[in-house]
Amino acid sequence: MRSPARYSRSSPAGQRAPAAPTQPAAAAPKRRRWPAPSDPRLLWSAIGLLALALLLAVALLLAQAPRKLTQDDIDAAVLKTLETNPLPSAAAAAYGQIAPSVVRVTSYVAGPSGRNEVEHGVGTGVVIVDKGIILTNLHVVQGAETIRLVFADGLETTASIKSVQPENDLAVLQAHRIPDDLIAATMRSTHDLQSGDQVLAVGFPFGIGPSASAGVVSGLKRSFRSPDGGHQIGNLIQFDAAANPGNSGGPLVTMDGQVVGIVTAILNPGQQRTFIGIGFAVPIESAALAVGMHPF
Repeated sequence: MRSPARYSRSSPAGQRAPAAPTQPAAAAPKRRRWPAPSDPRLLWSAIGLLALALLLAVALLLAQAPRKLTQDDIDAAVLKTLETNPLPSAAAAAYGQIAPSVVRVTSYVAGPSGRNEVEHGVGTGVVIVDKGIILTNLHVVQGAETIRLVFADGLETTASIKSVQPENDLAVLQAHRIPDDLIAATMRSTHDLQSGDQVLAVGFPFGIGPSASAGVVSGLKRSFRSPDGGHQIGNLIQFDAAANPGNSGGPLVTMDGQVVGIVTAILNPGQQRTFIGIGFAVPIESAALAVGMHPF
């Protein structure tokens, strides 16, 4: 069988195909070049502009950085705060410090029928140990059949006499119940106490309170004998903060709220049991001894 003829595109032997017309090659694109500055001053002007822009950027960054505070700035801020938020007075700060530790103390005796209790005396106490140990005056609770306390948070409970120190008219009470967050007062030595120092007497004068009265220490190492001819108490702090019946057993505190004495008596030349400007407090060192604590 004969195969089909195959045709070649080549020219017959001995003949050459006419050459295709040649076209000129495309010219390569020319690169543009920045013209070299003909004047050096243009180059220096450009450098100067760049340097100026850099300086402006640095100045802007420095302007945004926080300025270092000076003492004058701090003083001005403190003065502004004091003008807009005045601080409490020294007496108010002292009262706030001691108030959680002040207790109302009321003693009762049996009534004529032997059934009902009759109020025997009202005074003040101060918590000196957060387990419910309270200092007060002996004359507030002496002879009482029942002693009732009211703490600063309103908790009411009874108490018993733990110990007494008759020579300083002091009694130590143990509360039968105490608040969960009971705070004991801070006591301070009287060795650097001076006449003229400001003090605060806190208590329940005539059962009203707690009440605060401010004054100064009038003298030290004073003596006092009760009007009924009882024993004389020595080494007392004399003060002029108002105190009346009911303040007995309350704390005498400094302006930092620390106890320096236990209010025990007021001087009354006449028959009226009212304050005339002279009160006495047992130094806290003697009161601490009544509890068995180290007297500083």
